[in-house]
Amino acid sequence: MRWDGQAVSADDGALPGLDRPGLARLGLVRTVRTPEFAGVAFHEVLAKSALSKVPTASRMPFGWTVNPYRGCSHGCRYCFARPTHEYLDLDAGRDFDSQVVVKTNVDTVLRAELARPSWKREPVALGTNTDPYQRAEGRYRLMPGIIGALADSGTPFSILTKGTLLRRDLPLIVDAARRVEVGIGVSLAFADSPRDEELQQAVEPGTPTPRARLDLIRAVRAAGLPCGVMVAPVLPWLTDSRDHLRRLLDAVAEAGATGVTVVPLHLKPGTREWYLQWLEREHPHAVAGYGRVFARGTYALEAYRQWLWDRVEPLLDERGFRSSGHRSRSGATGRFPDELRPHDQRPHDEGDYPAGALAGMPRDGGGLEVAGGGVEQVLF
Repeated sequence: MRWDGQAVSADDGALPGLDRPGLARLGLVRTVRTPEFAGVAFHEVLAKSALSKVPTASRMPFGWTVNPYRGCSHGCRYCFARPTHEYLDLDAGRDFDSQVVVKTNVDTVLRAELARPSWKREPVALGTNTDPYQRAEGRYRLMPGIIGALADSGTPFSILTKGTLLRRDLPLIVDAARRVEVGIGVSLAFADSPRDEELQQAVEPGTPTPRARLDLIRAVRAAGLPCGVMVAPVLPWLTDSRDHLRRLLDAVAEAGATGVTVVPLHLKPGTREWYLQWLEREHPHAVAGYGRVFARGTYALEAYRQWLWDRVEPLLDERGFRSSGHRSRSGATGRFPDELRPHDQRPHDEGDYPAGALAGMPRDGGGLEVAGGGVEQVLF
C-alpha cells in the first residue's frame, strides 16, 4: 500500500503494532508499511513531550535534545542508540533498523513546550540519538516545524546528521541563524575512495555515500553557515590508519569544514553484540583484537585512546582543526577537555600500558592498524 492509502482515517481492519506494549505506551496511532521503504515499518505515535532533558551524569555538552524518530533506517552497525529500542519491547539489532517510531506531532508539542514561561532558551541538540534526516524525514517533514519552533522561540540549536536531506531545509536554517545561534554538523567517518565507500556501505548500509556528505558540507558552507564534521566513530583495524585519517581530513578540509571532532568507537551492550556479529562475518581477522581493545566493556582501553590521540592530534593541527565547529555557535562546544591528554602531561611510554595493550599496533602507520578509541568520549 502507498502512503495515501494508509491515512489515519482509512479502515484497514487492523492497527499493526498494537500488540507491542512498548509502542502502545508511546501513544501508537497506526503502523505504515510501503514498497518505497521495503522491509521498514513506521509506527506513528502522538508524543506527549518533545524536549528531552539530558542527565547531568551523562556529561554531554548540551542540556536538551529533540528526537523526532526512534530507530533509524541508516542501519549503522555501531550505533550507540540501539539499546534504547529495547525499552519499546523491540530488539537492538534488526528491529532498530526496521521498526522506526515517528512522533508525528513533535513540532506542535515542541512549540507548546517552548512557549512555557519556565523555558530558559537553553541550547537544544538534534541528531544526538537517531538521525533527524534519515530517509523517513523525506515523507514526514518534521524538521521544518521543529526548526521554526526553535527559531521563533529564540532557542539556539544544533543539528548533527549523516543525511543529505538537510539540504532541503537550508533556507529555513539560514533564516533561523539570523535570529538564534545555530550549529550544523555532518557525521563522516570514511574517506571517499571506492575501497572506503565499499566499507562504508557495509557498515552503514542505509546512509549517503562519503562523496554525498562532502557535497553536503560544501552546500552548508555555500549557504554561509559553519559546518563541523564528526569523524565518528574510528573503527579499530578498519579506519584508523594514518593514510585513511589523512585522506579523510584532507577531504573535509577541502569541502570547507569549519572544525572536526574525532570520536572513538564505543560498544554498549546491545550495540556490542550486533556490531561484533557483523565483524566476525565480514572481518574475522579483527575479532581477537577487539577483544583486547574492549576488554573492560563499553569503552576502549585508555592506552588505545591515547595512541589514537597521538596519531590524530598532528593531523588536526596541520589542517587547523582544533575545535569541533558545529556546536560552538549554539552554546555548546561538543568537547570534553578532561577526556584529552593535558598538554603538560608526559606522554605514555610503552612500559606504562597494560600488558598486551599494544599488541597489533604498528609503529609506522602501514598495513592493518588498531586504535580502539578516539580523541573524545562524545556521543553523537
